[in-house]
Amino acid sequence: MYSRGPAVGLTYSCFYLAFYLTNKYVLSILKFTYPTLFQGWQTLVGGILLHICWKLGWVEINCSSRADIVSWLPASAFFVGIIYAGSRALSRLPIPIFLTLHNASDVVAYVVQRIFFREQSSYMRLCSISFLSPSVTLLVISAGSLPIHDKQFDVDGYFWAIIHLVCSGCYKVFQKSHKSSLLSDLDQQYINYFFSILLLALASHPTGDLISALEFPFLYFHTFHSGCCASGIFGFLLMLLSVKLRSSLSSALHLSWSFFAKVLTAVLSLFLFDMIVNVPLALCFLTCALGEALLVYTERTGA
Repeated sequence: MYSRGPAVGLTYSCFYLAFYLTNKYVLSILKFTYPTLFQGWQTLVGGILLHICWKLGWVEINCSSRADIVSWLPASAFFVGIIYAGSRALSRLPIPIFLTLHNASDVVAYVVQRIFFREQSSYMRLCSISFLSPSVTLLVISAGSLPIHDKQFDVDGYFWAIIHLVCSGCYKVFQKSHKSSLLSDLDQQYINYFFSILLLALASHPTGDLISALEFPFLYFHTFHSGCCASGIFGFLLMLLSVKLRSSLSSALHLSWSFFAKVLTAVLSLFLFDMIVNVPLALCFLTCALGEALLVYTERTGA
């Protein structure tokens, strides 16, 4: 079961790195800041490739039950929120800051799980439970300290990052609550893709993205076309590898490889994109890394 774990994990990490660097290049360097179009393109590519893989018999998709599909649509709505808000946040924030804030989605999931799926607790009871977890505490401290020490503070970037992490946390909880569903991870992603394509296509004109994109200065440049194609393909392959990791490895090993991929991406991005890093900001990143490392340790030991 674990013989191919390192190979799959390293491949996953490489595609994770390539996906974020490519997206950052298109969003921040080329400044293609039209999320309904960019994310609509990515989900279109992912949906078409997943459909082709299904028809060729390379993957198994079973979305025949209308009731299961309808029950999953709220999660698909959260998925659209994740990719839309994430695109807007990543266009304005450096990758290490974006990933640090993204890790706080685990805190959102923790709180939502406590409130809605475990016990009805008072506010003070909820706070005491949350902060008894060292990993949760460190993730909250690191994310909460970023705006104070970020010399490139961007209000809109942080606003969309908060929307992104809230949607991510709610999506995780919804996914866990549907473990008994007949929908597999690929079934869920198949629904996510085509729901996103439809919703983002409908939203592209009202948001003004469709008209504004016609004035994009790099619209006919090969670098822009290559970046968009690469982002769609990398996103699809990253999704497949993530599903492969979850199905073939233990949850602890999956978290470990996810942690490694985030650290690798954050570190290498510092050499490719401009970012002002001071000592307090570096401590925020280290605190976040420590918090996620404790999550991995907790999962491994079952503590």
